[in-house]
Amino acid sequence: MASTAPRQQPAALFSLPNQLTTSRLVLAVVLFVLIEWERWTACVVVFGIAAVTDWLDGFVARWQGQTSALGRVLDPLVDKVLVCGAFIFLLPRGQKDGWLTPWMVTVVVSRELIITGLRGYLEMGGAKFGADWLGKIKMTLQCVALVVVFYSLGHPVEPLPLVRDLCIWAMILATILSGVQYLWRAFLIWRHDSGLA
Repeated sequence: MASTAPRQQPAALFSLPNQLTTSRLVLAVVLFVLIEWERWTACVVVFGIAAVTDWLDGFVARWQGQTSALGRVLDPLVDKVLVCGAFIFLLPRGQKDGWLTPWMVTVVVSRELIITGLRGYLEMGGAKFGADWLGKIKMTLQCVALVVVFYSLGHPVEPLPLVRDLCIWAMILATILSGVQYLWRAFLIWRHDSGLA
């Protein structure tokens, strides 16, 4: 006898939230080109639009009930492409002026790659490994640091360079701390699942 239970339809690949997320990926490419061309005011505008789409896609997904596994994977992945790519493209300029170094960019990129891989592995096993408050603070500080960097490059007046440096160091500290916290959470989940708790 055929089941009469309603089949759950997967969220459409081209739903509005996923379109917003994909548009952020396009904006990331535009941002990288603008950084290469040193169009700093345009960088602020494009990055600001990207940040708005980041908030908007989550809001629309919850409002329309269109949350999906694809969205949960795609949204943070695109965020990481945007942020990590921006710091990579800024590295030559930052290294020349002394406010950004290879080890700083390595910390940012490594943390994102490791935690993204770890999250995917744990969530495949059914564990909940979403962003927590420190991860959200980290993301906020990364965005603030980039906006201040772009603005200070376009308007190199005091005290903007000092504010830029403080924002970068605060972002690096939050990136390290949140990475350590996520690794600890993953260890606790592994220990519990292994029956060692």
